[in-house]
Amino acid sequence: MHVRSAGIASGLLILICIPAMAQTPSAEVKKFIAHDDPAIALTHVRVIDGTGAPAQEDRTVVLRNGRIESVGDGAAPTGARVIDLAGRSVIPGLVGMHNHLMYTASINLDEDDKIPPPGFLVTELAFSAPRLYLASGVTTMRTTGSIEPYTDLNIRRLIDDGRMPGPHIDVTGPYLEGVDSFFPQMSALKTPDQAAKTVAFWTSQGATSFKAYMNIAADVLGAAIKEAHKHGVKVTGHLCSVDWRQAAALGIDDLEHGPVYTDSEFVNDRKKDVCPQIPAIVASWEKLDVDSAPVKALIDDLVKRHVAVTSTLPVFEAGITTRRVLSQRQAQMLSAESLRSYLAARASAAVAPGRAEKAEAALKKEMAFELAFVRAGGLLLAGPDPTGNGGTLPGFADQRELELLVEAGFTPLEAIHIATANGATFEKRIDRIGTIAAGKQADLVVVKGDPGQKISDVENVELVFKDGIAYDPAKLINSVRGMVGIR
Repeated sequence: MHVRSAGIASGLLILICIPAMAQTPSAEVKKFIAHDDPAIALTHVRVIDGTGAPAQEDRTVVLRNGRIESVGDGAAPTGARVIDLAGRSVIPGLVGMHNHLMYTASINLDEDDKIPPPGFLVTELAFSAPRLYLASGVTTMRTTGSIEPYTDLNIRRLIDDGRMPGPHIDVTGPYLEGVDSFFPQMSALKTPDQAAKTVAFWTSQGATSFKAYMNIAADVLGAAIKEAHKHGVKVTGHLCSVDWRQAAALGIDDLEHGPVYTDSEFVNDRKKDVCPQIPAIVASWEKLDVDSAPVKALIDDLVKRHVAVTSTLPVFEAGITTRRVLSQRQAQMLSAESLRSYLAARASAAVAPGRAEKAEAALKKEMAFELAFVRAGGLLLAGPDPTGNGGTLPGFADQRELELLVEAGFTPLEAIHIATANGATFEKRIDRIGTIAAGKQADLVVVKGDPGQKISDVENVELVFKDGIAYDPAKLINSVRGMVGIR
């Protein structure tokens, strides 16, 4: 988020044994199903398989009992429902790696334009977020921090049982945070023993990953990572008090947002285990070229230690007032209060002299870092982080992330690979999801156009297949109109 004892075997079992197919869909879920035939043939479709390879034109993709049976140029098998997709493309289901089932509902400022006690509050979106993710093509997601972990676990169970629509979910446990957090809904871990016990407990409850936050101390983070790895689960971090090189040395698996906003190692006069002001971090990166020796050394260290980086470009773009505001379609998703809050935040930011230019420069530098990281062999993941000033919506912003990756210098095919196969690789599920190939789960997104050439076509979602069942995105989206921020 940005503003912002089970044994090893059982931990791995949770990760691996996410159901390949949901149970029989309930009446509620059936309202959003377009096709659920046992055998479906997608004909005359362009296949962008997620590997980064060129698109395959005029293919027939056969789905049977929730799996991809074949990808080829043959005729549809007898008895299959045939869906003619001429002019359409199919890509793997998106794997959202910085997604939330919560949202910045309202930024209430007092008369001094400051957020009063108890601090910044976010709202659980148990109803609307899963529907928006699925409608936008996200078939697997990681919650990447939770303020209501029991709610998130129950949402996953209900989805897996076929009782509500939504993606497959890697539920991240409650934030592993230190004292004096800006967010009163987070923990205040003071000791390594506290951290280890927290990780052990939430792993026993079903959490499949963890996320450390900005004020955690290095020894507390180290204990959390050690305990998580004992249970076969991974730890990511939106850090500040601990810098990226320190976290990598402690064994962290992933780092969120990019270093321009979160890596404090270049801030002058840093105090141990104290988070500097975020503007100080950004300012320290203003003085660094991405091809400079210190940044190259950081990238080399991350690659050597197999630490992934999660790109969350949309949440930073949302705060740049010279960039686009929410579309009318997205604005219609927001509750009245959330829309008012978002527009007020945009207006407030617009009056600060030079702020937009500095924010734009920071975003460009972050983009350059991510491109350099991948070119050096790093594993880049993708997710939008639907928090910030309220301008980053679940699902819609996952699509925007791909567009911003292309702006950063990746080809459209590379961007799709990052948002699908890379996430599946990190989640250790690449044998099941992340690319389009015979034998894999039928998690697919049908879009009008060719996102392999024009990445903005990822917004034109017409069908979303999850476990071989086709969902109607328009119906899912219409069902939550005006609810983002309250449900």
